[in-house]
Amino acid sequence: MENQFDIAIIGAGSGGYIAAIRAGQLGLKVACIEANPYADPNGDPRPGGTCLNVGCIPSKALLASSEEYEKIVHHVAAHGISVNGVSMDVEKMVERKAGIVTKMTKGIEFLFRKNKVTFIKAHARFSAKTDAGFRIEVRGKRFDDVINAKNVIIATGSKARHLPGIPVDNVTICDNAGALDFTEVPKRLGVIGAGVIGLELGSVWRRLGADVTVLEAMADFLPGCDAAVSKELFKILGNQGLKFELGAKIGEVTTGNNSVQVTYTDREGQQRAFQCDKLVVAIGRVPNTENLNLGAIGLKVNARGFIDVDAHCKTALPNVYAIGDVVRGPMLAHKAEDEGVMVAEIIAGQAGHVNYGAIPSIIYTSPEVAWVGKTEQELKMEGVSYKAGQFPFTANGRALGNGDVQGFVKVLADTKTDRVLGVHIVSTYASEMIGEAVMAMEFVASSEDIGRISHAHPTLYEAIREAALAVDNRALNM
Repeated sequence: MENQFDIAIIGAGSGGYIAAIRAGQLGLKVACIEANPYADPNGDPRPGGTCLNVGCIPSKALLASSEEYEKIVHHVAAHGISVNGVSMDVEKMVERKAGIVTKMTKGIEFLFRKNKVTFIKAHARFSAKTDAGFRIEVRGKRFDDVINAKNVIIATGSKARHLPGIPVDNVTICDNAGALDFTEVPKRLGVIGAGVIGLELGSVWRRLGADVTVLEAMADFLPGCDAAVSKELFKILGNQGLKFELGAKIGEVTTGNNSVQVTYTDREGQQRAFQCDKLVVAIGRVPNTENLNLGAIGLKVNARGFIDVDAHCKTALPNVYAIGDVVRGPMLAHKAEDEGVMVAEIIAGQAGHVNYGAIPSIIYTSPEVAWVGKTEQELKMEGVSYKAGQFPFTANGRALGNGDVQGFVKVLADTKTDRVLGVHIVSTYASEMIGEAVMAMEFVASSEDIGRISHAHPTLYEAIREAALAVDNRALNM
């Protein structure tokens, strides 16, 4: 194996593999190193990181399957469709999910070959800083070598945060990985954490028949979302059957014969307990920055385990960059991808850039939630004078035709300049509609700009135009 590279990228997740491909496109000699435990049939680590292997992609596959099932059981009758004897083969659903993951990981390896990226399936750790760059040890099933690189990108991602004293075996007590591989629908499912992961996984198994209880330490539901969005989604998910205990302080968790008992203190200070067949711990994620031997090159992590970087993902050490979940900002795959492209272009001598103010966020429940920019709470806290326009899907013809009128679009704009400051969507297809709002903010559009753009009729995204017009009390269909 050749051992001299322009760039060594540690981690082949969303940020790392995209950085490697872009650097290869730019003519740089690239090594991308991955040691995750998500093995292919040969027992070798696979590219794609958490997102592709046990995160974004497999969870969306299960969400799609469970949504199809719920539509048939509960919603198609309104369209005049009668169906009897519906059943769910959970093992086949999980097998389908696994097939999608395998196809996509193989696709990444093809792109590595296409762009002349050397993919090293091994664990990487820094050995030394040299005059020519950095020496990195790579140790794995098929590799036991040392490589040298002029530049290094640390893209090692994150792992699930676990509660102290509550062992995760991914059989009875699971994190996000274990919750994707149930072999049957649990009768009772407990979820600790009402964040994105907890809500999505809870939704999958609730649709298939599980009785789901979600415990959340925060007293408010989704406090990072716009307050109107949080209120709407809480109401809808509750009506669907998800049970919530907000302000819950977890006490003892004990396992019995195929069951788990969780004791907690509720927001009124009362001691409570409930039993479930499976428990999912979804309380956030922590950066993977240990075992890199960062001290060998004089690099440190901060108190929370993250690597400090500037606006262009440069660390305190020249020619060492860090991207994705190991640095500040939201732990989002597309944010990591954007940073990977930016850093590859900077190393190649170009002017890479990421607009952190225009990175969208999505929760893939049903309905979905998507937003970009500021919330009303943030604008009030910052003392920004703004105006708001909101439009419900109950007044949208396409939504009525689809038989799904849940949610709304809200547009926030600056009072003086009319510049769009934030857009928030609650809708079954929010993830597909938020792109227009991101584009508008990236090009500094005003709410009037959105309102004057022709929107095809009948479509769901007409609601974005109507909400933009509503900013100045000009909505046409409300």
